Amino acid sequence: QVQLAESGGGLVQAGGSLKLSCASSKATTNFAIMAWHRQAAGNQRELVASIRGVDSTDYEESVKGRFTISRDNAKNTVYLQMNNLKPEDTAVYYCNAEEKVLGNYYSHWGQGIQVTVSS
Repeated sequence: QVQLAESGGGLVQAGGSLKLSCASSKATTNFAIMAWHRQAAGNQRELVASIRGVDSTDYEESVKGRFTISRDNAKNTVYLQMNNLKPEDTAVYYCNAEEKVLGNYYSHWGQGIQVTVSS
């Protein structure tokens, strides 16, 4: 059973920064893709950022230029640096890891962490 533990969330004013961390109980080299998703109240969960390997990244349009995803396989951790935060970034943020085993993909999820941006 893979456990993903998020940390670093909280309350911040608009224009501020937060850095989320996601520590994995399994070596992150096992995961083809790691990602951050978010779900705001009343909305569907959406993909915010993903990283394939160590440097192939992709971002949701509204966070491009403000958020940076990275992974440190030595620490089995993936990060999300969030700068210039906006009230619309308020959501529960979830860490996700996609593991490929014998040709099948398995999704692992953290429990989520709250990020609140005040105006």
